[in-house]
Amino acid sequence: MSPAKTTPAPSTLAAPWPCAHEKRALIMGIVNITPDSFSDGGRFDTIEAALSHAGKLVREGADLLDIGGESTRPGAAEVPATEEIARVVPAIRALRDAHPDLSLSVDTYKAETARAALIAGARIVNDVWGLQRDPGMADLVGEAGAGLVIMHNRHERLPGIDIVSDMMRFFETSLALADKAVIPRARIALDPGIGFGKTLEQNLAAIRAIPKLRAEFGTAILLGVSRKSFLGLITGREVDDRLAGTLATGCFGLLGGADILRVHDVAAHRDAACVIAALAAPQS
Repeated sequence: MSPAKTTPAPSTLAAPWPCAHEKRALIMGIVNITPDSFSDGGRFDTIEAALSHAGKLVREGADLLDIGGESTRPGAAEVPATEEIARVVPAIRALRDAHPDLSLSVDTYKAETARAALIAGARIVNDVWGLQRDPGMADLVGEAGAGLVIMHNRHERLPGIDIVSDMMRFFETSLALADKAVIPRARIALDPGIGFGKTLEQNLAAIRAIPKLRAEFGTAILLGVSRKSFLGLITGREVDDRLAGTLATGCFGLLGGADILRVHDVAAHRDAACVIAALAAPQS
C-alpha cells in the first residue's frame, strides 16, 4: 500500500509539547529543506546539510524541530505534495533515527504531505492555514493522535480590518474543525501568524493579543517572529541582522503567555526563555 494512503499509527505521546512540565517556554528550531525560504533557502536542502543543521540546533537546546519543504514567504511558488514529500520525508526519517526522543513537526498545509511525514516519524503538524485549506487535514491529525499548530492566515492584507477580531473568528472556525475531528485542546497550539497577510501595525496588534488568545481558547500559544520583515521595518536591519529584534519580540511574547518560540537562533532564545522563567517564578 502506498505510504500516502496508510493511516499513521496513533501517537503515544501524552502531549506533543510538555509545557506543564517545563520551567520555561519550549524552543522550536527551524529546518527549512527548501531552495527559496526567505532567510535560509537553499542552505539545508540536502539530507546531509539538514542533519548537520538539526544537530546544531539540538546541541543548542532545541526542544522541537519544525521541518518544512515549501517556502511560505510572500510570492513563493506552491510546491506539489509529491515534491514536498520527497523533500521532507527522507529528512524526517533521518532525524528520527538520529534523535529518537525529539519531537519533530512538519510544516505543511497539505494532508497528503502530513500523512507521509507522520508515518516517517513526525509527531506534530504545523498547518499555516489552520485546517482551513485542505479538508482532509483535521481528520488525519485526529486519527493519528498528532499534535497540531493552527496558524492564523489571510490571502491578502486589508489595513482597515480589526486583525484581532479576524484572528478570533479564524481560530473559532479552526477549533470547530478540530473538535469535530476529536483533536484534544491539549494537543493544539495556536499561532497568531506574524507576517502572514498582515500590515506592520496588525502584526504588532496580533503579538499584543497573545494574552487574549490564551484566555479565550485555553490552548498553548506558539509565536514565530524569527527574522521576519516587520522587524526590518522597525529596525532597518536586513534579514540576517535581526536577532536582537527577534529576541525582544520573543521575550515580549513570553511575558504575554507564549509557550513555544519558533526560531532560527536556538541558543539565544533558550537563554532568554530561561531568564524570563527565572524572573517570573514565584518568590519563596
